[in-house]
Amino acid sequence: MQLEFSPEEQAFRAEIQTILAKVPQDLRDRHAAGKMNYPEDIVTACRVLNEHGLAVPHWPLEWGGKDWTPIQHHILKEEMALAHIPETLAFNHSMIGPVIAHFGSQELKERFLAKTANVDIWWCQGFSEPEAGSDLASLKTKAVRDGDHYVINGQKTWTTLGQFADWIFVLARTNPDVKKQAGISMFLVDLNTPGIQMRPIQLIDGGVEVNEVFFEDVRVPAELMVGEENSGWTQAKFLLGNERVGIARVAETKVKLAKAKKLAGEVKTATGTLLDDPQFSARIAGLENDLLALEVTQLRVVASSADGKPNPASSLLKLRGSQLQQEATELLADIAGPDSLPALGIDGDGPADIDAADWAQLSVPQYLNYRKVSIYGGSNEVQRQIIEKAVLGL
Repeated sequence: MQLEFSPEEQAFRAEIQTILAKVPQDLRDRHAAGKMNYPEDIVTACRVLNEHGLAVPHWPLEWGGKDWTPIQHHILKEEMALAHIPETLAFNHSMIGPVIAHFGSQELKERFLAKTANVDIWWCQGFSEPEAGSDLASLKTKAVRDGDHYVINGQKTWTTLGQFADWIFVLARTNPDVKKQAGISMFLVDLNTPGIQMRPIQLIDGGVEVNEVFFEDVRVPAELMVGEENSGWTQAKFLLGNERVGIARVAETKVKLAKAKKLAGEVKTATGTLLDDPQFSARIAGLENDLLALEVTQLRVVASSADGKPNPASSLLKLRGSQLQQEATELLADIAGPDSLPALGIDGDGPADIDAADWAQLSVPQYLNYRKVSIYGGSNEVQRQIIEKAVLGL
């Protein structure tokens, strides 16, 4: 594989940088400082990107996509991370949007895709359940046909950023008498529908970004089913395949490693700085090499998935990407050392005044929060099983 970018790709990178500069600087400063305003900053950034054709380049051309190479998609993600621009809203742009574009009726496409790209609708994910997280096919939420509607009853959990959402895409069992993967359907549900209750779940870092959602006799019009009845497992695999490619977050981990190197160069030791310590430098070098290997693998997987079919090798990206994200946040926490203990909040007038002490206080909450990345999108244990069967053929 050619690891150097061609002149055309370098020109494309420069064009992308020019467009990304249109995202407000104060928003990018807040993102860099870990002090985002939700949901406003996400919506603002996504709409700037969408205005300039960068929100959904991976979608079909007729719905705002671009005829880009995998390298060009990679450059966009990398430049967004380097410019401290938040990722596009995954639930909209990487999950339900591509599913509707691929499986949805023409009516669903016309009703939802433009609004989904522009975040006029904020989506959340209704997949995991208290007893069916990694074993998603064991879900118990039911949808029963009643005339022109389906009636949904059940519970979902770990619904990320659901407190900001307008709609939720839900997997529910529509046929209990067949193989568990074969009896599932996907529905698009307005969260204002009677019978839905959302409750926040406080996480170990003190934040509230996930929720549990309860459905009690929720009536959903039949036309809001995506695809055919009992085809939801195919759509879920398609969605999760897209999600796992993005979950690698190579560019974001690069940014964290760059921050770690900068901070390590400011930490004094008896012989210089922490960055001068051979063992510490070797640790950073190892992470950088592992990240490069993951980046090359990601480009190969994206290229092989260009026909729209899910690639089981995306599980490799999810597995290794989550491990490297956790190692990077652990590295930042180790650099902060005892300075990371007062992690109850950050004082200051705004993101511009963030310094090493602020980063130290952010490091432990971030480290704790990133324990989740080996669980969502399919736990790493499940990914190992997929790799064993679908990739290695064992």
